[in-house]
Amino acid sequence: MANHRKKTSISLPSLNKRQWIRIGAVAAALALVATGGIITRSFYASDGRSVAQQVTAYSATDPLTVSRGSARDGVRGMDGDTSYVTVKLDGQSRTVLGTDFTTVKSVLEAGNITLGPNDTVDPALDAEVDESTVITIETADSVLETSEEPIAFNTVRKETSSLPEGTEQVESEGEEGVMETTSLVTRAGDTVISSNVFASYVKKAPVDKVILVGTGSASSGSSSGSSASIGTTVPAGEMQQWAHDYLLANGYTEADFSATVYIINHESGWRVNATNASSGAYGLPQALPGSKMASAGADWATNYQTQLKWFWGYCNSRYGSVQGAYNFWVANHWY
Repeated sequence: MANHRKKTSISLPSLNKRQWIRIGAVAAALALVATGGIITRSFYASDGRSVAQQVTAYSATDPLTVSRGSARDGVRGMDGDTSYVTVKLDGQSRTVLGTDFTTVKSVLEAGNITLGPNDTVDPALDAEVDESTVITIETADSVLETSEEPIAFNTVRKETSSLPEGTEQVESEGEEGVMETTSLVTRAGDTVISSNVFASYVKKAPVDKVILVGTGSASSGSSSGSSASIGTTVPAGEMQQWAHDYLLANGYTEADFSATVYIINHESGWRVNATNASSGAYGLPQALPGSKMASAGADWATNYQTQLKWFWGYCNSRYGSVQGAYNFWVANHWY
């Protein structure tokens, strides 16, 4: 993702025509009151209301903004060909990004939003859309439910000369993070028929357990100064183990793996199908739009290996290295 969440200061006189149009479009969208055009969409709903595959997420440390800078090559900020439409589902808003929006139906398809036979939508599915459009969906047989699930923390070992060689000291205890998810759930009695995740974010990033490993002489004493190094991270789970082994087999270092884990923990909590409800950023690295990752493989939407390969390539291209991206993230809380 290029320049994830750049806070760019722009004076009003410097805005170009496209930016003024977008500012007006957003203002108009907020003022819209959905009326008329409500229709039944049973012909658009999939059989059995199949579960949508995308999950949404964004970093807990960053405000929900949609960057416009073309300097990011359209990865974390929108490029010149990317447009956006707001979808409001039972009062909850989400921004859907795309490059070929024509009708309401095309927006819902891009956002992987499945409609039920008794749901209503305004405007109609065949209505034309632009960036001022707000699509309002009211569900008849489903309810929005919010749940939380843990994000595993990692154990990081850092060398320090402040401790005598051969000794170890726990600098900080690990703490699980929290992923909050809002799902549109349809039930028949107590049985869940479908569950479409509409929004999810890293409510609280995990805190690493840090163990200091002494490298100093006996005269160094037992003070607990932290090492300046990024440390060596113990993989947690299948995805992290693959990432660790892949990096070391391809000329990267333990520090590169530690940098990878830190960024992904904060960006998506290691959810492969994470999608930012506000901007549409997608996947483990929160690429914006997610289709940018197609350069790493056609299965970019579901394959964590493809997403990680794209992530490492992006970090190398933009920051010179994965650790360079990490240093930038720590300083700015985006990359």
